[in-house]
Amino acid sequence: MKATRLKAPRLNLRRVSLRRVNPRRAVTLIVALAVVAAAGVVLWPRADPVRVTAYFPRTVGIHPGSDVRVLGVRIGEVGDITPQGERVRVTLEYDPGRKVPADARAAIINSSVVSDRYVQLLPVYRGGPQMRDGDVIPEQRTAVPVELDRVFDSLHTTAEALGPRGANKDGSLSRLLGVSADNLEGQGAQLHRTVEDLSLAVTTLSDGRQDLFSTVRNLQVFTAALAADDKSVRSFNDSLATVAGQLAAERKDLAAALRHLGVALADVSEFVRNNKKALTSNVEGLSKVTKVLVTQRAALAELLEVAPTGLSNLQNAYNPSSGTLDTRNNPDHPQDPASLLCSLLSTTGEAKAADCKELKELFDSLPEPVPSAAPVAGTGSIDRTLGGILGADA
Repeated sequence: MKATRLKAPRLNLRRVSLRRVNPRRAVTLIVALAVVAAAGVVLWPRADPVRVTAYFPRTVGIHPGSDVRVLGVRIGEVGDITPQGERVRVTLEYDPGRKVPADARAAIINSSVVSDRYVQLLPVYRGGPQMRDGDVIPEQRTAVPVELDRVFDSLHTTAEALGPRGANKDGSLSRLLGVSADNLEGQGAQLHRTVEDLSLAVTTLSDGRQDLFSTVRNLQVFTAALAADDKSVRSFNDSLATVAGQLAAERKDLAAALRHLGVALADVSEFVRNNKKALTSNVEGLSKVTKVLVTQRAALAELLEVAPTGLSNLQNAYNPSSGTLDTRNNPDHPQDPASLLCSLLSTTGEAKAADCKELKELFDSLPEPVPSAAPVAGTGSIDRTLGGILGADA
């Protein structure tokens, strides 16, 4: 195949001769274009700037037209500046396309000692609510630099206060410095150690500030509770003061009682040490007695119920003229000795069911006693002691 060669088309350019253009027409045309461009720039609709009001304690070096910046980049300018009592009202204007945080702060910054100052808005917007037209930055969120003349005035005032007409009028300051220098001479290491220890203490307090603040809050709650219950607290304090007064008045008796108590405790300790075996045996016996009382608590309860009636019947049965108990025997229902003995053994916890059965068989195997003649009433000796219950002289 043969390669096809492409030919570029020829352009016929017409040469325009400037000699044919009228200079007056050219100037008129240029002026008309400039007027149209200026009118377009002036009449072109633009959005109104965002106006924010900020309050400063003073505005030295700030005037209408000063820059409003964010991170040093100009975004607007200062509008009106109006003094209001002890503060100054400043209007800040910036482009609506700029984003500023709703809680932004304003600070007057001086780039050098002699140059004009500007207003810096900070921090940088990183999301969240934005500042709107008409918002206010209060004085608590504004800052101004320290003026150089104020620094000079403070230094001058300090120098006069410490000078020969002030604190050093009689040489007191000079003597103080001399004595301090003598006291601190050779104490550099100790002073350094003291500063390090103070730094560690401050660090410890900083690390435990949450616990410290929690303690302070709890103390505040406790104090508030005491304040709310002031009457009870006062009554408690009065009672405590009364008790303290009584103890103070009887301190001699208390001291004597404590001494006697010490002697008594020593005697008790010696008694327990010397009678350890006997006390142990007594405690074991008391344990058995307590066990019997526990097992027989129903019988004891019944005894406590019928004892008053029984004692009353015993008093009524006693015959003072003969010194006897006038009772009536019931031979139709004799007492079973096996049951009586088994009941007595049961109270000590020694008897069992098999033992009671053997006792019954033993008593049943014994021969029945032969009845004797009934005694004649009024014969025989009279026991005036009731079997030893009453005294021998009764």
